[in-house]
Amino acid sequence: MFRSKNAKPSPDELELAGQCRLEAEALYRSGTYHCAEAVLAVVRKHFRPDVPEDVVHLASGFGGGSGSGCICGAVSGGTVGLGLVLKDKKDVMHATRELHTWFKEQYGVTCCKTIRAANDKGICPVITGEVAGKVVEMLSRH
Repeated sequence: MFRSKNAKPSPDELELAGQCRLEAEALYRSGTYHCAEAVLAVVRKHFRPDVPEDVVHLASGFGGGSGSGCICGAVSGGTVGLGLVLKDKKDVMHATRELHTWFKEQYGVTCCKTIRAANDKGICPVITGEVAGKVVEMLSRH
């Protein structure tokens, strides 16, 4: 079962989350991956290295708010990452709600178009890193 979102992460969990935050942001900035792919790539690398790297391409359509500017690609990639790691559907749904709630607390909305309109485009790699860190923190509690 998924541990409480109020549980305090250990220093090791925080260190891993910070490392993954930096890795995802660097992947985005490299131009190799967009937001959703970068988050999923980091989750796969640290939690499911047994899964072929090609799985990251499953998130290719989610960048730029799924091409329409709707839901943030980083959140979509994080959601896919949660499903990749967590085995219980209820745990995935609970974690997804937690991720969306956290994101809305940070940015007010999950809409890519709205976030980008209110911020410089340079916000995207930062958001990508923050989402990856949050997802890793959540998965570390599991």
